[in-house]
Amino acid sequence: MPFIVSVVGQKGGIGKTTTAMSLAAVTAEAGKVLLVDTDPQGSATWWAHRAGDRLPFDFVSDLRSLRLGELRGLPHDVVVIDTPGSLEARKTLTTIIYASDLVVLPTQPAALTLVPLLRTVAEVVAPRRAPHRVLLNIVDPRSRAECDEARALLDRHAIPHFEATVRRYRAHERAPFDGLVVTQYPTRDRYSLRALDDYRKVALEVFETGRPQLLASVRASLAAPAPASLS
Repeated sequence: MPFIVSVVGQKGGIGKTTTAMSLAAVTAEAGKVLLVDTDPQGSATWWAHRAGDRLPFDFVSDLRSLRLGELRGLPHDVVVIDTPGSLEARKTLTTIIYASDLVVLPTQPAALTLVPLLRTVAEVVAPRRAPHRVLLNIVDPRSRAECDEARALLDRHAIPHFEATVRRYRAHERAPFDGLVVTQYPTRDRYSLRALDDYRKVALEVFETGRPQLLASVRASLAAPAPASLS
């Protein structure tokens, strides 16, 4: 029975689809993965079509062809769901959250993105008692204070969050156009490797809540030495 992870976010520009695609890619290093695109904007679908046969996980772009109740019977280790980006699709979002083992809420560590996040948690996630964690995403590595302030705000509202963060890298911005996912970024510079390691660290925390049998594979990937040319 697969572990179901939904990626939820109300505000645009928080990296919701990038988070879903990247978590699916990193998880596919350790197990069998399905990504389901339920967002009417279809960003994940467009990205998957650009990737074509290079996509390292299974993909479904129309949830109507696959009932949520059927997800539990699939032969996958993990199912990642890219959810609608607007709370207007409340019925669909609520159904997905009820079906999820973990809800991941990416956000930039800035006031104008944290305020909508707090509302999403209070109005949509918490009332369903769904396990959830906030992911600080698109983080400026030069501004540690901003992350500290965001974590303090989340702590004051008793909202759980990942210890790992995902830093801002141009490779993430280029990936949809190139039809690549994070495990396929060219390793010509150390920044691509750091981008990959960020998501592997997030995946470790995800698997600690479910699918602990996948932890060893991800830990081994993190421990692998960098190519000699980048060390």
